[in-house]
Amino acid sequence: MSDIFEQDINRDSEDLTELEDENLEDSGSEDYIFPKNLYKLKLEYSSEGIYATIPSSIKVNTGDYVIIPTRYGNDLALNLGNAEVPVGIKPSDVVEVIRLADNKDLTHAKELHGKEKEAFKTFREKVETHKLDMKLISVHFLVGEQKVLFFFSSDNRVDFRELVKDLVAVFKMRIELRQIGVRDESRITGGLGVCGRPFCCNSVNDKLPSVSIRMAKDQNLSLNSMKISGQCGRLLCCLSYEHNWYEEARKKLPAEGVRIHYDNTNFRVTDVNPISSMVKITGEDGRILEINANRFSRDGNRWRIN
Repeated sequence: MSDIFEQDINRDSEDLTELEDENLEDSGSEDYIFPKNLYKLKLEYSSEGIYATIPSSIKVNTGDYVIIPTRYGNDLALNLGNAEVPVGIKPSDVVEVIRLADNKDLTHAKELHGKEKEAFKTFREKVETHKLDMKLISVHFLVGEQKVLFFFSSDNRVDFRELVKDLVAVFKMRIELRQIGVRDESRITGGLGVCGRPFCCNSVNDKLPSVSIRMAKDQNLSLNSMKISGQCGRLLCCLSYEHNWYEEARKKLPAEGVRIHYDNTNFRVTDVNPISSMVKITGEDGRILEINANRFSRDGNRWRIN
């Protein structure tokens, strides 16, 4: 087995920022008060989470299917229940449920799902004919509109205008091709992460805040790309939703580098472990001590050990 799994990669030879998400902007929803009757929905074909309000005239239970407006058109979504604490969304992301899905909608959805395998095959044949560099990820027919979506990935920009013409001639409906990134691909296809559990983006929440190298540093993780990146090649999603806990925990602990006078000796904090609540300090006399965080207290801007 390669030593890469046992040792940190040389930081000078690897640009870890390549593992970060392209968009690190904040959602800007912290100061907004979301409506009380907010529900979390899921587009099952893509595992995308949607937040929505439901008119009082419509009675919807958890597990029911509804028709909602999406970025692609009206479609079927599964109601997961009330959303008391919205995560990772802007006020403009909230939609309103159009109506409760009836048996006709569900039957139609099942029929369309059966057509997706054939559409998948047709798309790949047309791509090969046009000699395009495209990897098809998923096909989805909208329930509420005459429209089919093709999600694909590619390392380059693709001119698929002629391809679309061929697809329109075959399917006789509106065609939309969407080039997606590696995180979206993982969310759609699903899989198991290094922890042995399903991908967070597929099974937990697809609207987690963007992940940065700073989060890995704040959690004292090894900056080895093989250890802090997921199957998609980007930073692990779990770094994001665990980061808030580390931030809160560190507020109660002295930071590394802080100097403390203890037992008639000057010590410097050299390691802080929020999980075990242990702080390692190194003294000028050569002593290295590990002390429980409960013994530390702050007096103004100075820390002391009780």
